[in-house]
Amino acid sequence: MADNLQLSAVPGPVAGARAAPAAFAPVLQDLQWRFPSYSSERVILIDATAQKLILLEHGQAVGEWAISTAEAGLGSRKGSNQTPLGVHRVARKFGDAAPLGTIFRARQNTGRVARILTEPGARSNEDNVTTRILWLDGLEPGLNKGGKVDSYARYIYIHGTDEEGRLGAPASHGCIRMSNRAVVELFDRVGVDTLVVVARQRQ
Repeated sequence: MADNLQLSAVPGPVAGARAAPAAFAPVLQDLQWRFPSYSSERVILIDATAQKLILLEHGQAVGEWAISTAEAGLGSRKGSNQTPLGVHRVARKFGDAAPLGTIFRARQNTGRVARILTEPGARSNEDNVTTRILWLDGLEPGLNKGGKVDSYARYIYIHGTDEEGRLGAPASHGCIRMSNRAVVELFDRVGVDTLVVVARQRQ
């Protein structure tokens, strides 16, 4: 079952090194087996335990960033405000060339730029979606696709946030938050149909 897909402890920061830790091998093998029509040469791995996003290219970790998944925990049901587990794909991308901190409403550029809060724990008055959006589509029926557990219909994104001081701990209402500079870097390196795995570490 897909919700049993778990990670070994993820190594420390890759810091530009092109490491190929064994921790990633089971995930990549699972993707190649279950989703052969999608490329596994470039994969986004969301480690909800460590609150990290890791970009894998050709099986190697080439980027790592602090993130925030949902403050309400992990889950797929509509209205839960939780982050869904399992395999997704990048369905659509929004925000190309928008200035850092640009606020989006319903994926539309508002023309407004948010004040980015970098103080630890600092909260804004709004759940702002900023800078770039990667809209995720679940690939696992019953877990993150279809019915009341559909990630696409729940508007689950990877996106920038104005609450950068909260990154590294759960803080969102279901989406995956990144810093604004980090989400630009990720946006520029991945395309539509890139696989995205949201998983937690094995206890």
